[in-house]
Amino acid sequence: MESVPSEDSHSENNDDERVYFVPLRWWKEAKGSMPEGSEGKEGVLYSGVAGSSYAGPMKIINNIFNSDLMFGLKREEESSMQNRENGEVGVSGRDFALVSGEMWLQALKWHSDSKNAIKDEKGCSSTEDDMADIYPLQLKINVQKETKSLGVRISKKDNAPELFKRSCKIFGVDTEMLRIWDFSGRTTLFFLNDKSKISSEGQKQSEEIFLELQVYGLSDPSRCKEGKKDETNSSFKMNGSAFCPGEAGSLGLTGLQNLGNTCFMNSALQCLAHTPKLVDYFLEDYAKEINHDNPLGMDGEIALAFGDLLRKLWAPGAGPVAPRAFKAKLARFAPQFSGFNQHDSQELLAFLLDGLHEDLNRVKRKPYIEAKDADDRPDTEVADEYWHNHLARNDSIIVDVCQGQYKSTLVCPICRKVSVTFDPFMYLSLPLPSTTMRTMTLTVVNNGINGITQLSPYTISVPKNGKLQDLTRALGIACSLGLDETLLVAEAYNNMIIRFLEDPSDSLSLIRDADRLVAYRFMKDNSDGPFLVFTNQQMEKQQTHGKSTPNWKAFGVPIVSKHCNVTKGSNLRDLYLNLLNSFQISTEESLENLDLSNKTERMAETEGTESTHLSSSMNGEDSSSDGGLEFYITDEKGIVKDSKISMNEPLEINQELRLLHVLVYWSDKQIQQFDSQLFSPLPEVYKSGFLAKKPQESASLYKCLDTFLQEEPLGPEDMWYCPSCKKHRQASKKLDLWRLPEILVIHLKRFQYSRYMKNKLETYVDFPVDNLDLSAYISHRNGKSYQYMLYAISNHYGSMGGGHYTAFVHHGGDQWYDFDDSNVHPISKEKIKSSAAYVLFYRRVVEG
Repeated sequence: MESVPSEDSHSENNDDERVYFVPLRWWKEAKGSMPEGSEGKEGVLYSGVAGSSYAGPMKIINNIFNSDLMFGLKREEESSMQNRENGEVGVSGRDFALVSGEMWLQALKWHSDSKNAIKDEKGCSSTEDDMADIYPLQLKINVQKETKSLGVRISKKDNAPELFKRSCKIFGVDTEMLRIWDFSGRTTLFFLNDKSKISSEGQKQSEEIFLELQVYGLSDPSRCKEGKKDETNSSFKMNGSAFCPGEAGSLGLTGLQNLGNTCFMNSALQCLAHTPKLVDYFLEDYAKEINHDNPLGMDGEIALAFGDLLRKLWAPGAGPVAPRAFKAKLARFAPQFSGFNQHDSQELLAFLLDGLHEDLNRVKRKPYIEAKDADDRPDTEVADEYWHNHLARNDSIIVDVCQGQYKSTLVCPICRKVSVTFDPFMYLSLPLPSTTMRTMTLTVVNNGINGITQLSPYTISVPKNGKLQDLTRALGIACSLGLDETLLVAEAYNNMIIRFLEDPSDSLSLIRDADRLVAYRFMKDNSDGPFLVFTNQQMEKQQTHGKSTPNWKAFGVPIVSKHCNVTKGSNLRDLYLNLLNSFQISTEESLENLDLSNKTERMAETEGTESTHLSSSMNGEDSSSDGGLEFYITDEKGIVKDSKISMNEPLEINQELRLLHVLVYWSDKQIQQFDSQLFSPLPEVYKSGFLAKKPQESASLYKCLDTFLQEEPLGPEDMWYCPSCKKHRQASKKLDLWRLPEILVIHLKRFQYSRYMKNKLETYVDFPVDNLDLSAYISHRNGKSYQYMLYAISNHYGSMGGGHYTAFVHHGGDQWYDFDDSNVHPISKEKIKSSAAYVLFYRRVVEG
């Protein structure tokens, strides 16, 4: 290796030994004014080329924690050199020169003496600042005589971090041709000195040559543009955000432009683009593994689009990347992501991982393999068989890195048949603890001896996939139901009861959040006879074709009572009024009116005339309009109204009926005599506005795992076909983790979708950052580590149907970064935990 001169020595001899790397334009300007013969040897041109063993012109080999910058340089023919040397140079800023120490000093003196070089075109100071603008760079050169090319490697191990980052900026922009003119003659000596050796296979191999360059005139461009800054407060912008010089130019700290509601895509892509093994894979020659024959793949187009995007993100010194090409491919193969609507980052992630797997599947022809039943064989044997069968059809970098295996056990509730399968998984979708429970609000109507004493709303928590018996049990506890009491639960719609919920095994999933439930509280007894169901109705004026027409409409809370020896119309009326007694407004006028009304009706009954209200007998008006009540026998839908109940006539009730429906017509005058609570609509089962805002829920990631792995019954829509019963059964299901992947992706199920509603859970999940330990959750230990470290998070802020996605990424050392579309900035480790965390990315920590 070439010796490094001491920093305090700038003698002519030392300068003669050094090789300086300078901008070609700077050298050309001084060269024309030098004395004849002092301008050095004829220049030899090297161009960055593709096709070398280094897959030039530029390539980064990176495993997140260690980086090498590699590129190939091909020696040009003399004719080509002459043409290029006579043309314009340095226009692209990618033309450089290698000069000896003596040549550099002469050129520096010429620039210093020149009045036009007090400040160079970048605004940097000359003379003293120029002397300070020199730094060493260690290179490893591999000479390839057959192709007349040089392989160059710049390693982070051999150079200070800041100097390595500067070299990435100089050599790493692959959009423009890199050209280096060697006027020092040093590279010519490399070809003359044969340092090759014969390998064990008999092939000729070249040893790497160590070369130290003195880089001049290529300092941080931000310093040149902005002039000399205060050293204590030096920072500049990277991807739209402020960075300290020690952080600038770090590989991978590149933002993605938002193309219009594409933050969901940017968030998922940044997490994948910082997945260690995937970065290494896509920066290598991955194209050779593209499967063009896979009918489930996309002819490699998704893999190529992702690989191209990843390389741009890891290009040194790159600015924010516009992922238009990738989005176009995405829209072509996954139309659900086309357009500019907001989508789910996890859904995109699922599609992308599956698409990358199929595009890169090493299996060209998938064999047909019939799954065998466990037949009481050991789990280890069955699991290995399932896994080997899976690998026979699926073999890719995604399987290598991201896929694990879990054990699934189903038990038939009737015949107790047990079915065990071992299935692969790409990620774990964990329910949040609150998603296993459901909040429901019901109104309890207390039917006492003296009528209805209270209408009380109760909010209870029940299992989401629970049954009616779970609801009545929770409600009974909430309302302190006695041992001698029972509850009759009904569903109301438009202030009418449309059904009673009486089967304890009915699924609660059939009850929607917008439904309205009421529970009637009764004393237990063995009395016969039907339940009386009273539906209240009042007259409303309805506008039809510009005309106002009267119409009877249901209102208030339906009333349910037991039969209680009702034999005639007046008994029915008295029973009904007694039920409402506690809701009557206690004014002397209303009491006198009701008392006088009852006396008048009793007199009318004695005289054998039809019962009427006091006001109707006094004013000679119809009872339906003077403040009275009218009762009609009707059907369960409240449509039939032609059977009016007479107060003084016997009421024949079929004792075999389960329910007797009665319509009660109210006048506006009568309504005013009762508490409005009786006529208020029932609350919905769940409505965020009905309850006061609850404190934020919290849970640990381990609790989410416990919930995911606990045994639970399948939902009615996921019935399992029992091979023993030959019928679909609502079996119980239990999951166990069997194999864990190197990269573990955990999806927190914050979004809830159903036919009738969408909801986002803001539960704060406390997840480990440095030490996720899954040792207690693995069913089969295979000697691998079960310790994981967090390295990326996809976040979602806001509500359903909108909001904003970002990504947090761990990048080198102990530093985290916030990737917010185009903007990238550091974030403290303490701030990465929030209720916005949506998808967590963990990598296995190798023990020892």
